[in-house]
Amino acid sequence: MASSCCGVKKQKLNNSMPSICNGSVSGGHSSYHKNGYSVILPEMCYFCFDVLHGYLHNYEPPRSNPPFTNEAFPLFVTWKLGRERRLRGCIGTFSPTSLHSGLREYAVTSAMKDSRFEPITKEEFPKLHCSVSLLTHFEEGLDYLDWELGSHGIRIEFINEKGHKKTATYLPEVAVEQGWDRIQTIDSLLRKGGFKGPITPEVRKSIRLTRYRSEKITIAYTDYVAQKQNGNA
Repeated sequence: MASSCCGVKKQKLNNSMPSICNGSVSGGHSSYHKNGYSVILPEMCYFCFDVLHGYLHNYEPPRSNPPFTNEAFPLFVTWKLGRERRLRGCIGTFSPTSLHSGLREYAVTSAMKDSRFEPITKEEFPKLHCSVSLLTHFEEGLDYLDWELGSHGIRIEFINEKGHKKTATYLPEVAVEQGWDRIQTIDSLLRKGGFKGPITPEVRKSIRLTRYRSEKITIAYTDYVAQKQNGNA
């Protein structure tokens, strides 16, 4: 099931739709090592740029396998725009998804189908930054405060005022970027998930929380172009 994770702009969460999120600032990456090698690589963002460029210019990007693992992970793709890194789209899934097909799908879905924003245009493409986040180390929290700011992403399940089960998530960087503490983050996440009633201590205590970590790589368009030029040299 796909999910949403951005704290910047109010949005609806539709449990049947891909998830929407907030990416990181440009530059650098954190590496998840498995069997002695790094899973997350810059090539994942280069691939997303290739896929989106093909979509915007109406051609099919190369179907050859990209140069990174095709293991299955929950993942998110985030697009940000310009020097201010303004969010332009972020959608992903909590279902483990093969990276080749998953990044091909969510590179476009996050750019063109994030309901909070207009689709990304050709003119914006040279100003983009792309982030790929792989979600790992899922753990059930003991309560709604059983997680660490800046280290854990969180996904909550709760019953809204109409008795319907709802879910919502934030990636690890969202609370820190917004300057929230844990209670402010939980309250924002309840609103993001559509809870419209008073947020009381009892409501917070009724939450089922899952914490996770996110391994992330971020690449700017200029890095993408440099990589393409080096590859053609």
